[in-house]
Amino acid sequence: MKNIIFVTKESRWSSETTLKTRRNRKALRVGMYKYISMKRVKMFIASLAIIATMASCSLTMPVNATSNTVGSKVGTAKATGFLGVLFFNQDASIKTAAKNAGITKISTVDVKCSNVLGLVVTYETIVTGE
Repeated sequence: MKNIIFVTKESRWSSETTLKTRRNRKALRVGMYKYISMKRVKMFIASLAIIATMASCSLTMPVNATSNTVGSKVGTAKATGFLGVLFFNQDASIKTAAKNAGITKISTVDVKCSNVLGLVVTYETIVTGE
């Protein structure tokens, strides 16, 4: 049989009611009588954060093509920035990519853009030619 405590004006706070309020402070009220513990809420937020950091986007787009034959040389130049705007003296130009592979006649130019939550952005220029 359950313990039933009658609250009178003299004894408003019994030990059982203070125990209930302490327990409920560590929980989030969802419905009329349903509570979700803060531990579960924290675990849910942590798992969302982990999933969000693992999500990234990568896109490769053609920029230019010439009438030169496609050669065997491939040159790349990469620039990584933070918050989408902080690129600290990095060069991802077509000239640098061609120079890295020793290309004198450029046939195609592609740009690859990788993004991780908008925090880390990487641009890579890919040049092919002779």
